[in-house]
Amino acid sequence: MNIQFDILRKSRALLLKELEGLTLEQLHKIPDGFKNNIAWNVAHLVVTQQLLHYKLAGLDCLCPDDLIEAHKKGTAPTKVFTEEEFEEVIDLLIGLPDTLEEDFNAGIFKSYNEYATSTGIVLNSMEIAIPFNNFHEGIHYGIIRSIKKFL
Repeated sequence: MNIQFDILRKSRALLLKELEGLTLEQLHKIPDGFKNNIAWNVAHLVVTQQLLHYKLAGLDCLCPDDLIEAHKKGTAPTKVFTEEEFEEVIDLLIGLPDTLEEDFNAGIFKSYNEYATSTGIVLNSMEIAIPFNNFHEGIHYGIIRSIKKFL
């Protein structure tokens, strides 16, 4: 399972490189043909990882409830982050993979509530949820790269 945590950290490092040099205005721009922006996608990754790993395991999420409500599946961008707020999201993006690995290795994930994803994959354990989240993050990494082309 260690490779899955490494993949998560590496994909997030690649994502951070994509954000370099972007202004707050660019992070919030929704180009024609898209339904969200880069800022929403970044927050969505933080939120989805927490929901797939912690909430479905019956544990408390490690990010604020208002962030979850505004960026969970099925939402659209309504929040305009300040620089400070977006930095907090970035801090979560960077730090939560290490916390996930520590918690997994500590054995805190004792149960898992089965969840059928919109892709048709059924998650019924952390051993499936962790790689699925990496797949999900790859999708949004591609979306972010696509949005950047229109900024």
